[in-house]
Amino acid sequence: MANQESNFVDITARKLEGKVAIITGGGRDIGRACALRMAAAGAAVVINYHSSTKGAESAVTEILAGGGRALSRQGDMTSDEDVSALIAEAVASLGDRIDILAHVTGGLLARKTVAEMDIDHWNRVLDLNATSFFRVVKAVLPYMTNGGSIIALASQAGRDGGGPGAVAYAASKGAIMTATRGLAKELGPKVRVNAVCPGMIDTDFHNTFTKPEVRTHVAKNTPLKREGTSEDVANLVTYLASDQAAFITGANIDINGGLAFS
Repeated sequence: MANQESNFVDITARKLEGKVAIITGGGRDIGRACALRMAAAGAAVVINYHSSTKGAESAVTEILAGGGRALSRQGDMTSDEDVSALIAEAVASLGDRIDILAHVTGGLLARKTVAEMDIDHWNRVLDLNATSFFRVVKAVLPYMTNGGSIIALASQAGRDGGGPGAVAYAASKGAIMTATRGLAKELGPKVRVNAVCPGMIDTDFHNTFTKPEVRTHVAKNTPLKREGTSEDVANLVTYLASDQAAFITGANIDINGGLAFS
């Protein structure tokens, strides 16, 4: 859809130098862009992916070619065993510390109204989005450093209820937003916790679940007259991971081109 060049804004320079970052869901789109952006800012990155093998491995190759440190590991973040294995490899490979967690894992699975939905679908969507966040946060906490940063991927749907057939998805993202506030209070001052709430971003999510005419209509009604890009979101996530955002915690930050205000 959005066919334009997207360049990373150098908002953090090398402000993540010496830090270790885990990016879940890092094999494509927003997660992959976060991995590349954080590596460009100096972080050593661990890229978790579920099925996007090619995207994760190519990101690692690109980071290593640029002189950075990176590794990728396949894993299902709805599995306690896979989550534990991811954290264990990160610590064993990059040092006994984790400074940054960007939890991008999530998805809609399918558009279903309440009448069409069974409890299994509801539980799978909540598990994929909200419960996976809990699992990974709990696993990384023993290794989080003072000044650490956790960034969750929420959604505009968590504010407005989402589009047709997205009740479960919107509820799961709303849960992430509330958990972000609670965790910020529980984990401060050692660790900051924030979430980003993307609107219409040009990703496979919308390639799969949103009709092209709807995307065009939304873009035209956005003050910036375009869809967002994965790089737009990655710039924000990387800023929140850096010490430049040292006084921001418990925030759910909109990134939607002005489509909706909160």
